Amino acid sequence: MDGFLTGLHRSPYLGFSTDFAEHRPYMPGDDIRRIDWRLFARTDRHYIKLFEAETNANFSVLLDVSASMSYGSHSLSKIDYSRYLAACLAYFSSKQRDRVGLATFDHEVVDYIPPSMKHLDTILHTLDRAEAGRPGSLEAPMLKITDMLGRKGILVVISDFYEEPDRVLAALGPLRARGHDVVVFHVMDPYEIEFPFEDASGFEDLETQEQIPVIPGKLKDDYLAMVNAHLATLQKRFTDNRIDYTLLDTSKPLDTALFQYLLSREKMSKGR
Repeated sequence: MDGFLTGLHRSPYLGFSTDFAEHRPYMPGDDIRRIDWRLFARTDRHYIKLFEAETNANFSVLLDVSASMSYGSHSLSKIDYSRYLAACLAYFSSKQRDRVGLATFDHEVVDYIPPSMKHLDTILHTLDRAEAGRPGSLEAPMLKITDMLGRKGILVVISDFYEEPDRVLAALGPLRARGHDVVVFHVMDPYEIEFPFEDASGFEDLETQEQIPVIPGKLKDDYLAMVNAHLATLQKRFTDNRIDYTLLDTSKPLDTALFQYLLSREKMSKGR
């Protein structure tokens, strides 16, 4: 399907530009007429010249690193699960020779790596040191990222989306309006989905540090109803705006979740 794992896709702009973009290592099957022989003379290695119209899709991961992403009821927190997911997708796209980029954000853009065929190592290093710690919001960082991105491409947004659906869609709307193919991964801990708590205790908001006493037995039904309504509304709003939506439970194996998503995306791509 477009942008993932199907090999190289054709650029719609092929043949309409001669602006040099960058070099990449020669691979078997490449046209030898594109080898930069001057660079070969200096380095004794074969490199292919890429022009702006001939580069593949821009692929960027937008990763939420706000404090709520640090929550985890088991060995893997939401931020760790999300970092692995981001690394996998960036690696897949890089192997396909796409230009890969990354942006991490909380209430502002924390790190930004523009899409390039040379940036995979930098992206993996940035993901390795990414930490969740500050309060977050979507609107301001998404607006800034929209301005930073040049060519339209594939954008993967990874977050726990602890905001009202209207605000979430208002934040992501500009990205979709610019023609980007927006993919959303909603990452949640199983305790957030199932609310298995039994003992009365104080619950703390990780971003505001506000604490409230809770008796789970009295609130569980209301909590589950609100969470399920939130998830259903997000899914409907994303679908209505042609944004791919996938809910990920951090207790589920990542490879299984990715496989199911990629199969569903392929089916949707064929349907479109």
